[in-house]
Amino acid sequence: MKDIVGAVLSGDATSADVAGLAIPESCRAVVLRKEEIGLFEGMASADKDPRKSLHVDEVPVPELGPGEALVAVMASSVNYNTVWSAIFEPLPTFAFLERYGRLSELARRHDLPYHIIGSDLAGVVLRTGPGVNSWKPGDEVVAHCLSVELESSDGHNDTMLDPEQRIWGFETNFGGLAEIALVKSNQLMPKPDHLSWEEAAAPGLVNSTAYRQLVSRNGAGMKQGDNVLIWGASGGLGSYATQLALAGGANPICVVSSEQKADICRAMGAEAIIDRTAEGYRFWADEHHQDPREWKRFGKRIRELTGGEDVDIVFEHPGRETFGASVYVTRKGGTIVTCASTSGFTHEYDNRYLWMSLKRIIGSHFANYREAWEANRLIAKGKIHPTLSKVYPLEETGQAAHDVHRNLHQGKVGVLCLAPEEGLGVRDEDKRAQHIDAINRFRETAVASRPQEGTPRS
Repeated sequence: MKDIVGAVLSGDATSADVAGLAIPESCRAVVLRKEEIGLFEGMASADKDPRKSLHVDEVPVPELGPGEALVAVMASSVNYNTVWSAIFEPLPTFAFLERYGRLSELARRHDLPYHIIGSDLAGVVLRTGPGVNSWKPGDEVVAHCLSVELESSDGHNDTMLDPEQRIWGFETNFGGLAEIALVKSNQLMPKPDHLSWEEAAAPGLVNSTAYRQLVSRNGAGMKQGDNVLIWGASGGLGSYATQLALAGGANPICVVSSEQKADICRAMGAEAIIDRTAEGYRFWADEHHQDPREWKRFGKRIRELTGGEDVDIVFEHPGRETFGASVYVTRKGGTIVTCASTSGFTHEYDNRYLWMSLKRIIGSHFANYREAWEANRLIAKGKIHPTLSKVYPLEETGQAAHDVHRNLHQGKVGVLCLAPEEGLGVRDEDKRAQHIDAINRFRETAVASRPQEGTPRS
């Protein structure tokens, strides 16, 4: 492993040099253990601690198959699916691995008593399998998390519709929170050359998800001048949605849960901001009943910020807590697009406000390869920037996931895998200098004010 790290850090290793490096038989990886599925049985979700379920173990390097690549992972990051995996919700991920393992002899490799998780990476290609022509050893890459088989016609118009579509590192094994990861070659994209390893690893899943949800014709199809309501606008997903709205000429209305998070949105260029904690919105009167008066108060506040206009698009991901309000405040003919349910999977809303006002609800899940490529291209061009706030070593991934689970973070939380320290891997210093303030925006804000444990999720 030392030879691999040395070659990457030298910055001048050729493809032949990397191809000549020996692949170790094993590597360190963040794993869940199948024997611990019942670890949190009977506990409330909020009380489940990822630090107890995530382990850094020495595991065998997986066998390389056709159309695949082994990547030396310099850095990765924590997503909310890392938290779901670690607390075994909505179900243990081993069920996904077992189902995948029944697909083929090659897929059977994924059905193991341990699960290497992680759906982001930045690193260097070590080896490619038969049939891979676009990538070679030594290429510096990031990976998106869409894994597809494409044997069915269903996936050839939009690969997200492939019946065998899975999220790598969540519904497959050998994910990015490891020293060496296994990916399909069509997951690979060029690493933005002005970013460090940890910065390049941060945007992948969330930036691509936000791109499809907001910009793509498969999502809301955002256009110039649209009013876009963004829940959790400074968070892992929302921070990219805010940037995409601003870059696309739309008007983001940013919903946050603290003044510190409002400051982050202002730093990104947003002007219309609602601090829902300070303004005391309570969309649920009790556990079973929503309060429509609060929907109306919220809608009135939005119109105050937009010059009397309702929102064209709602960027939804909190789910149960906010969905009724989201449907209500959307303009006639507008769109609510949802990609997650971090506050609960069972959504309730008054359907009269949907059907009588011709609104649409669109489900959006990650992104297809083209959408992920376009989202990464915006990062590479400096139009959209990483929202990295803190970085942990691989050994402390459990703490990183705990931070995300307890909402103790801003933006994204990174993890160093093979990179020995932060700040390595930058190849274009001039481009970096042009965007350095935006690149560091979330780090500086996180240092200035770090939320306390127990802060409500934005």
